[in-house]
Amino acid sequence: MKIAVIGAGGVGGFFGAKLAAAGCDVTFVARGNHLRAMRDHGLRIQSARGAGGAGGDDLHLRDVRAVEDVSQIPQADLIMIAVKLWDTEALAPTLRRLVDGGAAVVSFQNGVHKDEILRRHLPAEAIFGGVSYIASVIAEPGIVEYKGAMQRLVFGEFDRSQSPRVKAFHAACVKAGFQADISEDITRAIWEKFVFLVGLSGTTSSMRQPIGPIRANAQTRAFLHDVMREVVAVGRAKGVALAESFADDRLAFADTLPPDMTSSMHHDLQRGNRLEVPWLSGGVAAYGSELGVPTPCNRAIADVLALYAEGKRG
Repeated sequence: MKIAVIGAGGVGGFFGAKLAAAGCDVTFVARGNHLRAMRDHGLRIQSARGAGGAGGDDLHLRDVRAVEDVSQIPQADLIMIAVKLWDTEALAPTLRRLVDGGAAVVSFQNGVHKDEILRRHLPAEAIFGGVSYIASVIAEPGIVEYKGAMQRLVFGEFDRSQSPRVKAFHAACVKAGFQADISEDITRAIWEKFVFLVGLSGTTSSMRQPIGPIRANAQTRAFLHDVMREVVAVGRAKGVALAESFADDRLAFADTLPPDMTSSMHHDLQRGNRLEVPWLSGGVAAYGSELGVPTPCNRAIADVLALYAEGKRG
């Protein structure tokens, strides 16, 4: 299977490396120092706990095929998108050549806007839906660091069919040794992650704290719950089959997480990087405005983080 992984960060780097190690023909699209390190020294996947960590999931992919532009990829069966959300609009048109050559496209980006953007530039039938579950970041150029044992991809066709391309990708993931599931309702699966993602990213970033203190304090715990309830209300208003009480389920899930767990947006905030808040809490607030659904908590988060949304350079 020829797989193009667009974005070799925490998600693309981890799952792409695992697929390559299992025998898939993987080409990474990366940039800057990370690209140079991958070309010179390969790509390392390692536990945040170092040598004393999980170990079995660590690997050093020495022979890495990495390019800096999609135009350098001659052909692909599957394109995995794992770049930040703000890059999607510019990226999507550049994929048309590979799609016209038969490539399918699946985005494992955050949020629910990603596939809407892709459909503006690519045939809808080329795209199937995806969700990733992993806590991982680029620790330094050429090294992707992960926390915990949560390493899972969920994907499926939007028409709920069991297509050959989805089955083939599932088989490749199973061979690569991480959890992969084919969803019968990928739209709902994407929104289910979105509910918790918005809650986790919004609270950890606006409060500058990991999940432990947030869930332990009655006031901040209630705020987290309210943030997620707003996302559920917006999703239901858009016709997504979310249970009305789904935020309760996600709050209970938050209680099972390591207390030091944070979000990629909090990590970006600490580093002075650009934030995905316009597509997360900001996106919820925008949908709410369109649909007449109140979203005061998500609007507050978007407003609080507005000064940081473009990063230090902004």
